[in-house]
Amino acid sequence: MGGQKEKMVQSQGGGGGVGGEEVQTCCGCRFPLLVALLQLLLGVAIAVLAFIMAATSPSLLVRETPHWAGIIMCVVSLLGFLLYLITYLPDERTSMQFVAKVLYFLLCSAGVVISVLVIAYQGHHYSQATGFSCRERGEDCVCTLDPLDPIARVFSYEGVSDCAAITDTLKLYFLIQMVLNLAQALVCAVGAFVMWKHRYQVFFAGLQVGSPSAQHWQKV
Repeated sequence: MGGQKEKMVQSQGGGGGVGGEEVQTCCGCRFPLLVALLQLLLGVAIAVLAFIMAATSPSLLVRETPHWAGIIMCVVSLLGFLLYLITYLPDERTSMQFVAKVLYFLLCSAGVVISVLVIAYQGHHYSQATGFSCRERGEDCVCTLDPLDPIARVFSYEGVSDCAAITDTLKLYFLIQMVLNLAQALVCAVGAFVMWKHRYQVFFAGLQVGSPSAQHWQKV
């Protein structure tokens, strides 16, 4: 009987060690992989849509085609994947881990600001495009906000033979960019919050590994 009890205790202890190992190596335990994945998908979508917008007319400005915002988010997401691959060490004992965490937090914070700027730019151009009165002039499309005002500002879009590409298609692109960048701002805010929470307010899984006297707890 004594030997059977001892074997049962050993098997229970071994199961706890296995469970601890499973929790330690589970997907997303060291870093929320979903945040980096969403940043990558949104960054690619914003960049691709911006290049499609730029193909509509070469007269579009850089602020009207925010491919730069999408590229920056792709870089941030790659840093997030790097954080997931870095072997976790408590209390940031490696300089690489510390620098990557701080850099990711700063880039996520900058991503929120960039996304808000893009939303402001796209909203401004969307409101302008809504009031456009356009006409074709050769291979260009010339638009004004008030066709009766002789000194009103004129917007000339080169290489656009059909003004519907400006009054309809481009307006839709502006709207989609606002939605994508809003989602991107929310994801970056979540990434910055998770990194700040992990750095200063550590969550504990409640799983005790080892002897009760050691009180080793695992961060998640």
